[in-house]
Amino acid sequence: MSDQHEISPRAQAWATTMQGHRNGAVVRAHRDSSAVLDPGPLLGREQREERERMLLRPGATLAEGAGHRARPEEPDDERTCFERDRDRVVHSTAFRRLAGKTQVVVYPSDHQRTRLTHALEVAQVACSIARGVGVNVSLTEAIALGHDCGHGPGGHASEDAFDRYIPGGFDHGPWGADVTLAGLNLCAETLDGIRRHSWSSPAPTTLEGEIVSWADRIAYCSHDLEDAAHAGIVDPDDLPDEVIRVAGRTRREQLSEFIRAIIRTVGEHGEIGMDAEHAAALASLRAFNYERIYTRQESLAQSDAVVAVLTALVDFYADDPARLPEGTRGTGADVLHTAVSYVAGMTDRYAFATAVEQLGWDPDRLPPGIDRK
Repeated sequence: MSDQHEISPRAQAWATTMQGHRNGAVVRAHRDSSAVLDPGPLLGREQREERERMLLRPGATLAEGAGHRARPEEPDDERTCFERDRDRVVHSTAFRRLAGKTQVVVYPSDHQRTRLTHALEVAQVACSIARGVGVNVSLTEAIALGHDCGHGPGGHASEDAFDRYIPGGFDHGPWGADVTLAGLNLCAETLDGIRRHSWSSPAPTTLEGEIVSWADRIAYCSHDLEDAAHAGIVDPDDLPDEVIRVAGRTRREQLSEFIRAIIRTVGEHGEIGMDAEHAAALASLRAFNYERIYTRQESLAQSDAVVAVLTALVDFYADDPARLPEGTRGTGADVLHTAVSYVAGMTDRYAFATAVEQLGWDPDRLPPGIDRK
């Protein structure tokens, strides 16, 4: 039997598009393209900054030149400083790895959220609010996309695992801003929003950062409920009456109500927040999720298993830093911090596979839901 494989007609047809389609001086993507604009001045960074000054609400954060960065840079010709931040986050390794990190369920099915899809949904909610109230959408999006990049594998259980190694404890917000994303040289306003997005932290210094704080809670309360309902863990009909009456049973209804509630509140009071009725409904939804999803026995067992694996991995690398990949090895007092940083950067799959391969970890002790070979 021949080892030669024929190129399919589809692949051959795709190959014919290599050069595009030339029309005079311009090469177009489509043979029949009719997309034409009147030639004129380009909308570069300075023009975009001027538009912000003209259109955004007083109090909004305005982009300015290269932005306030720890390491000075030259301004970009086309993009504002916050647009550059958004792009840097999207193209970062840490952001890509969120696709392999737990939102609620370790090793989620095809239909359940990962930490990446959560970040995208937070960005959608946050940008909807930012547009509605007239503040800086690019800054809002940059903060929202980067807000969870400091999370380790296994969701919030990783914070419990790493707490013992980090003076003052491990918090994914500050860790994301000060460690995970430090190499991106993001603007101070973007890092501040990432660092302070959790409600237990001091308030962000920008309106946009506060919007992301609300968007994060709105998004995860609604989509975690939807995931749990699809998995048969909860029934939306069991939601408290005040949640159903004010915000409905479905993610779509809830997002619509809570987003509009914040926009109305800003219009009426000038503050980033909600009226008491909607805030109470959101709090009730979160309490329902806390009891029925986050602290159910299966979830607690999952968290305990995650903590056991991750602490064993940190100890493994801290005891012998030579096991760390070249370029990531710390020295002296930095060794423990480096070990935490390395393990925190792992995806769920890589962390648990490493425990089995390097530590001889019993697969039966992995978090429930993990594939066992």
